[in-house]
Amino acid sequence: MHALSTSQASPCPSAGHRAARLRLQLAALLPGLALSGALAATGIALGRIAWLQDHGFSALTLAIVLGMIVGNTVYPWAPRLAVASGAGVNFSKQNLLRLGVVLYGLRLTVQDIDHVGIAGVAIDAMILGSTFALACLIGTRWLGLERKTAMLIGAGSAICGAAAVMAAEPVVKARAEQVTVAVATVVVFGTLAIFLYPALFELNRHWALIPGGANGFGIYVGSTIHEVAQVVAAARSVGPDAANSAVIAKMVRVMMLAPFLVMLSAWLARDSTLQALVEAEHAHAKGQLAVPWFAFGFVAVVLLNSLQWLPASVVAVTTEIDTALLAMAMAALGLATHIGAIRKAGAKPLLLALILFGWLIVGGALINRWVPALLG
Repeated sequence: MHALSTSQASPCPSAGHRAARLRLQLAALLPGLALSGALAATGIALGRIAWLQDHGFSALTLAIVLGMIVGNTVYPWAPRLAVASGAGVNFSKQNLLRLGVVLYGLRLTVQDIDHVGIAGVAIDAMILGSTFALACLIGTRWLGLERKTAMLIGAGSAICGAAAVMAAEPVVKARAEQVTVAVATVVVFGTLAIFLYPALFELNRHWALIPGGANGFGIYVGSTIHEVAQVVAAARSVGPDAANSAVIAKMVRVMMLAPFLVMLSAWLARDSTLQALVEAEHAHAKGQLAVPWFAFGFVAVVLLNSLQWLPASVVAVTTEIDTALLAMAMAALGLATHIGAIRKAGAKPLLLALILFGWLIVGGALINRWVPALLG
């Protein structure tokens, strides 16, 4: 009887042990989550300032800047804070990042493709592929950059700026300073594009290089500028018609993030040299495909949103939550980034981003001119 009562009572201590361990894990995460959350909230609040919005500074950009400031000023003077927040910061820049990318799909629908047509999709695909290929070729062979840095800069320039850099980071397995350098290039040249593209529109009115008037130029803007916020800021300076077509073209470009990540993962798995490095650093089996499952979650959310089953209020609230998650991930990346590591990277990342920026302007204009003509 005593043995029976003991066997029946044994699950209770086990369940209690698991609950205690869970509480300890949550307690370890809380300081870092609180710090990342506070920085993210500050970045989101600053991102609502009209002047910053007009100049294309998004909450994500501001969050990583704030994280870098705290990580390079407060952390050295308060090492205990750095140690205490370490687990939560790592959780933010890894787990919350993936969840944020998945929920990013609520900003898109399959119907967006209809608004730009086959030509718009082809333009986005050609610009994405050519820009990323140039980044890998020029960055590694000509400039001698680390391959991961070149890939992240290429992803940010080719798709959707900081969000693409962050989405590619788990696939490429880059270091925090490499991510920050790539995001910095997006900020620099995306901001420059805000002021440059309205002048290009005036030139296009005289030269008629890009067909379609304001709508055609809007597709050019959406297919070549880095961040969504930067696209909006630049296109609004041209006019409402350009702004509408620019946002739709940009959203179609963002939808290509998922297939891009899957193809990038497959390509890296087939590369024996990089795979050996990954195997040494992360103990993966040789030839194993690091499938970015969150990319499929992103596609699933896009499809769900396309069915229009979710109430608009639910989508709006979830989108705000998603912005907060991504901002926390960006703040965490900033906290883990050391200025010395960025200085060590030198001017080559900026030079690569400058070359890609030139390609997006000139090559993007040629693609926007020729593709609609070829497809009729």
